[in-house]
Amino acid sequence: MPANLPSKICEVCGLPFKWRKKWKKNWNEVKYCSEKCRKNKKSTSSGSATI
Repeated sequence: MPANLPSKICEVCGLPFKWRKKWKKNWNEVKYCSEKCRKNKKSTSSGSATI
């Protein structure tokens, strides 16, 4: 496994994550480290806060 894979910071949790083969075609569009973070981002941006 190559040690010099590109990495990014997840927009939701703020943790770094590395390039994965499944993101080969759309790496520039990847913003989240996992499906869980992607779903959390959608729920927080929709204004679903209860007061």
